[in-house]
Amino acid sequence: MAWRSGNLRRFLSTTSSLFDRPLSAAKAARVTEQIPPSTTLFVSGLSGRTTNQKLREAFANFGDVIQAKVVTDRSSLSSHSKGYGFVRYSNLEDAEKGMEGMDGQFLDGRVIFTEYAKPKDTL
Repeated sequence: MAWRSGNLRRFLSTTSSLFDRPLSAAKAARVTEQIPPSTTLFVSGLSGRTTNQKLREAFANFGDVIQAKVVTDRSSLSSHSKGYGFVRYSNLEDAEKGMEGMDGQFLDGRVIFTEYAKPKDTL
């Protein structure tokens, strides 16, 4: 079946509107939400082989790490990593250095991403 120019124009006008829709209020709030600086960093993209000690060692190059925790699945018998964790520094300056220094870097063969952790009350 051949496309007539009117049909093609109608098709393009209906599909282009799908991409021009404004974000819902909830999505817009998430996109514009700014997480305040914190001494705790959220680290995503961790390998299943990454341990608390390896996480601490990688981030210790940028400052005084108080705690490094890989979040594990408690329901599995062997406590497999969920692929994310938290690193807490003693001060904001070290946390900023750690976030900038480790974001997009390789750790145990995987690229990791860092950002300030959200406070628990906003989760």
